[in-house]
Amino acid sequence: QVQVVEPGGGLVQPGGSLRLSCAASGSIFSDSALSWHRQTPGKQREWVTTITSDGSTNYRDSVYGRFTISRDNAKNMAYLQMNSLKLEDTAVYYCGILGKRSSYWGQGTQVTVSS
Repeated sequence: QVQVVEPGGGLVQPGGSLRLSCAASGSIFSDSALSWHRQTPGKQREWVTTITSDGSTNYRDSVYGRFTISRDNAKNMAYLQMNSLKLEDTAVYYCGILGKRSSYWGQGTQVTVSS
């Protein structure tokens, strides 16, 4: 069973930075793509970024150039470095392990951008 935990959320001022972490158990980590999604109240969950098993990355337009996804397969860890944060980045952020047979998601971590 794969478990995913996302520590690292918090409160940050506009223009600030925050780094989210994603810790996963299980042997599928290194062979799987990893994604971050986010959701605000009343809205559908939206895709933010993905990193494939070979390190290729993609970002939604609104975070391109500000967010960076990375992974450390030796530690079964993924990261989301968020810079130049905006009010509209406020959301619950979810980390997902996209296995060949199933996807596994954490419980989410709150990121609040506010002055």
